[in-house]
This record gives sequence, C-alpha cells and structure tokens, in this order.
Amino acid sequence: MAPIVPPTINIQSILPELMVVITALVVLLVDLVLDKDRKTPLAFLGLVGLATAFMASVFMWRSGVSEYAFNMMIVVDRFTLFFNILFLAAAFITLLISINYIRDEGINYGEYYVLVLFATVGMMLMAKANDLLILFLGLETLSISIYVLVGFLRTNLKSNESSVKYFLLGAFASCFLLYGIAFVYGATGTTKLPEIAQLLESAPHLLFNPLLLAAVALILVGLGFKVALVPFHMWTPDVYEGAPTSVTAFMSVGVKAAAFAAFLRVFLSAFGPLRADWTMILWILSAVTMTLGNVVAISQDNIKRMLAYSSIASAGYILVAVTAGGSMATMSIIFYLMSFTLMNLGAFAIVILYGKKGEENILISDYAGAGFKYPFLSAAMAIFMFSLTGIPPLAGFIGKFYIFSAAVKQGFIWLAIIGVLNSVIAAYYYLRVMVIMYMKEPSKEVGKLSFSLPMIVALLITTFFTLHMGIFPARYLQFAKQSIEMLM
Repeated sequence: MAPIVPPTINIQSILPELMVVITALVVLLVDLVLDKDRKTPLAFLGLVGLATAFMASVFMWRSGVSEYAFNMMIVVDRFTLFFNILFLAAAFITLLISINYIRDEGINYGEYYVLVLFATVGMMLMAKANDLLILFLGLETLSISIYVLVGFLRTNLKSNESSVKYFLLGAFASCFLLYGIAFVYGATGTTKLPEIAQLLESAPHLLFNPLLLAAVALILVGLGFKVALVPFHMWTPDVYEGAPTSVTAFMSVGVKAAAFAAFLRVFLSAFGPLRADWTMILWILSAVTMTLGNVVAISQDNIKRMLAYSSIASAGYILVAVTAGGSMATMSIIFYLMSFTLMNLGAFAIVILYGKKGEENILISDYAGAGFKYPFLSAAMAIFMFSLTGIPPLAGFIGKFYIFSAAVKQGFIWLAIIGVLNSVIAAYYYLRVMVIMYMKEPSKEVGKLSFSLPMIVALLITTFFTLHMGIFPARYLQFAKQSIEMLM
C-alpha cells in the first residue's frame, strides 16, 4: 500500500485572502478597546488591509502567476486575480462611503467593518474556486456576512424585514446549489471543475445523464439567485431598499461580480461540453431579465428600488455575453463588471450624501433642483446615469458595445437587438433623474449636505475612472483580454 502523501500547502496562493482575514481579526480585537463613539480608526485599519491585499493581487497579476493549490481545489491565475482586484477595490470604496454614513445612522459598530472584510474574502474564494465545494464555502462566507449587514439598521423594521427575507430565500437557494453539487458528484464522481470537463469530453454518454442535467439546473438556480436573474429576483428590490445604503452599494457590485465569476468558471469551463443544453435557457433568462428589470424600473419612485431593478437589468446584459461565449464575450464581461462597479458605487455614494441622516431624501422627486444647488455632485450623478444608460464616451457604453458585438459575432443577433432595445428603455428612467435634477423646482428644502474627505475621495475615484475607461478604453480592454487568457 502506497503511503498517503498530504497535499502541499501553498500559502502564497491565498496571500491576499490571508491579508484580509488578518485585517478583519485585528479590527475585531482593536474594536474591544475603543469607545462606541470612536470607531473611525477601525475603518482606516480596514482600508490599509484592503490596500495591502490589493497591491499583492496586482503584483501577482503582473507576474503572471498560474498555478493550482490545496490539492487543485484552488486555482490562481490572472482571471481569479482580476476578480481579487475588483472585489478589493469595491470593498475599499465601500468603506470610504461608509465612514460618515454609519456614524450618522447610529450603527457605528466595529462588526460592520469586520463583516465587509469577511464578505470580501468569500467573494475572493468564489472566484478562486476550482472545486464546487470551495465555491460553496466561499458563497456561504459571503452570504452569512451579507445577511447580517442587510439588517444592520437594528431599529429599522424595513432593514429587519429585508435581512430575514434575504436570509430565508438565500438559504433556500443555497440548498439548490448544494443539491446540484451532490448530483454532479453522483454523476461524475468528482467535484473538481477540470475533472468534470475532462469526463464530459471523454465520455459523451454523460451528456445525456438525467442526474447531471438536473445538477446543471440546480446550480443555475443557486447562482441565478445571487445574480438576481428573473425569476429568482424577487428579493432584490425589498432588500436593496431596506438595507443600509452603503451595504446596498456593496451588494449591487460585489455579490453580483462574485456570482458571475463562479458562473464563468462552472458553465464555460466545467459544463462547456453541455453548452447545447443550457444555451437556450440562458438566452431566455437573459432576455426576460433585461426586459423585466428595465420595464419595472420605469415605475419606481424610490431611487434605491430603481437602482435595484437597474441592477437586475445589468445582470441580463452580462448574461447575454455568457450565452454568446467565446473570448470576446468573456472579455466584455470583465470590462462591463469593472465599469458597473465604478458607476454603481458612485451613484450609491451620491444617494448616501443626498439622503442625509435617516435617508430622508430617498425619492427621485427629492432630487428636484439639485442640479443648480449642488452642481459638482449633480454633474457626477449625471456621469453615472449616462454611463449606466450606455451613452458614449463613458465606460458603460464601451461595456455594452462589446457585449452586444460579441452576441452578434456568435450569431445571437436577436438577443443583441433585445439588449439594444432594453438600453433605450433604460434611458427613460436614468435620464428622468437628470430631468428632475436640472428642470424641476424643489418641493422642499433639502438643507446643507455634509461632505467628508473619504466620501470626496470615493466620488473622485469612481467619477475619474468612469470617464477614463470610456474615453481611453484600450488599456482596460487589454487588461481584460490578459485576464481571461488562462480561462479560455
């Protein structure tokens, strides 16, 4: 009998994740010795930890690391490191916009920063997962943290309701995913993604295995819930509205990006030989998700609910590229996720600023007259709304252009047409915000807004890169192309 050789533990492969975990533990310990009204240093500790992990991820990306670790359960390549960079940047901006917000809302607890950091670790694990069990581990680490963050406004009934609703539906969706993983193991004898792909290519009879087809459907439901695809989207508007706005901002970009990272790994790599079975399903889901998200967004008066339905529609756009497949489509997903992260975080930052304490100015009509009273803030909001619409020369236009171009190139012309028509529909409710800001008289006095240095930095970062990615997209497209080389 051959001796059992334990797998080599490669700490370097999870160095950014370890940095974030250590930062979270340090924040937790420091929180014990700080007064309740002096929690701001915790935010700066978190920012330092995220910045350090960000630089480590960038260095690893530039060095072209490509390796498996922990018995091939984790993969480290430019694709996973891109998502590391994206998640860390999103968490960094989230902490910047949270500092004054959670203090003003009376929820300035150290646990807030710890949960954001652990949620980020969960996202990073989902992107690095080369095994369905690691994917599930990352998903649950992310989900449990977000469940608590959604209900962080402890005295707010909407926040409590949102947290419970998200927890119950999220747990139900996780069961679907877990059953799907079990079915995959039952059909193939493995949960490792490369081995699943190899088996499907070498054993064509597995392509017709009912157990495996059921597994694909169950995993699609589990990931579709996190992405907020129709019909698994029902939680999104209520949760987005009830959660603290900083948490909503983080959810709208981080959770979505993590789920799509897993989506690409599982469906394009592991289930690639089954493309004929799931392509039409994704085609329908994409069209329905785009259309419902945009049509329902038109009737929303609450800006957080409007952005929730906008986020649903964005998931539909990204699914267009997933359906199309190919290197150009995957590259367009990478670019669109970068742009969506920046413009959505920027939009929510302005919602936080304008909403003031208690989110008293949360209706779209409350923005009447803001264009002249707060010209710079309104100009930034205009940039984000125009970019989300897909108007050149902004980042959102480049992202949508490449998504629809990839769909046409792969023969999904009608899906691209539906996407373009939906972008026209979206223009109505995005530009409606601009009309109200610049062409309507205010119905009430908003009062003076409180601008903090961290919030200004966050707005400068998001505004600059939304413009820069649209005007000079070549460098970012090259970055996206290099990030998917190992995946494709």
